[in-house]
Amino acid sequence: MERLAWVVLGSGLGGGLRYLAQLGAVALLGPAFPFGTLFVNVAGSFLIGLIMHVGLSSELISPNTRLFLTSGVMGGMTTYSTFNYETLGFLREGALLLAGLNLVLTVILCLGAGLLGLAAGRAWVGG
Repeated sequence: MERLAWVVLGSGLGGGLRYLAQLGAVALLGPAFPFGTLFVNVAGSFLIGLIMHVGLSSELISPNTRLFLTSGVMGGMTTYSTFNYETLGFLREGALLLAGLNLVLTVILCLGAGLLGLAAGRAWVGG
């Protein structure tokens, strides 16, 4: 239960960081491109790689802190960071087919699910 509390706390912090990044990006760069989303995805991918390597290869980051930072903060800030880390893990292990499958399925299924959700919303409330 303690570990769940760390994830929940970190997720709230990560979600707040994502919101602030998006506000800042719109203020600085305008709303024509989702720069805030791009920023949090790139930053989250870098940070989850750093945190996981340091946490698993040394004693500098405790398991609870690693969980707070990765599943919590990075998970709340961006789920892309986890997808990226898992795909890189397949590549590191030489599992090119699994890496490609994860990439293709994630992009296609998520876009498809988004289209279905949009259609369901339109069917429900119009538009």
